[in-house]
Amino acid sequence: MKKYIFALSLSSLLLACNSNREKTVNVLTVTIEPQRYFLEQIVGDKFQINTLVPPGSSPETYEPSPSAMIKLRNSKAYFKVGFLGYENVWTGKLSENNPNLKIVDCSTGIEPVYGGHGHHDHSHGDVEHEHADAADPHVWSSANNAVLFSQNMLNAMMDMDAENADFYRVNFEKLKLKITETDSVLTNLLRDIPSRSFIVYHPALAYFARDYDLKQYSIEFEGKNPSPAQMKELVDLAKAENIKTVFIQQEFDVKNTEVIAKEIGAKSYTINPLAYEWNEELIRIAQILADQGK
Repeated sequence: MKKYIFALSLSSLLLACNSNREKTVNVLTVTIEPQRYFLEQIVGDKFQINTLVPPGSSPETYEPSPSAMIKLRNSKAYFKVGFLGYENVWTGKLSENNPNLKIVDCSTGIEPVYGGHGHHDHSHGDVEHEHADAADPHVWSSANNAVLFSQNMLNAMMDMDAENADFYRVNFEKLKLKITETDSVLTNLLRDIPSRSFIVYHPALAYFARDYDLKQYSIEFEGKNPSPAQMKELVDLAKAENIKTVFIQQEFDVKNTEVIAKEIGAKSYTINPLAYEWNEELIRIAQILADQGK
């Protein structure tokens, strides 16, 4: 119901903006900060990048502010993550109100992870998400995915602005090198670690786990706090697998995370998979896993 109310509000907002468009067309909009990082590396200072979901908010529950939506209304293109359900709720409205707005799916061509949202599932690839048949949207947690994610951005920019295609292509190659270097660092850090399993409140590291042969177990169960029985099941599992690392994202409640960490004798760490410097955050997460038990 909330999604449909938001869609109606969005429609009203966009209609109101029709007579108040900004003069500049050099604006591009993305959903999350990691996308802004990739896109800025490609376009340089040729475009201003507008992010819909601010730091500290969850892209799966956040409703963009009116000011962010006005910037989106006046953007030359909107780069959506691609597997976030709420994006699909209102991109149709965007197209209706601004038929000239180019909508780019950054996840095109990426092999999705599917699965339930329960902690009894884990990922080498079969990781939990909101529904059993839903694709996990956190594709940017994979260095391998990041190359294709950025390639989709590059293709869109060269199509929209052919005059600067060579500029974008050169910048993309530099970005690709950074991504490759990040993958090498992560591979080295995670090659011989004490435990290949970890717990995280919200299962945002499925693709990261798939890339580096790790197991991710989530505290959150189908998008909700776990029941006492589910908490016990996870504690028993963690003890059996000798899990010593528990992650919590800053936008979620830490209470259950701290309870589980204490029960299994693990350390808890706050992470931010939505960080602008996505590569530095992934390296930090890998370093934590590499330092387990030290």
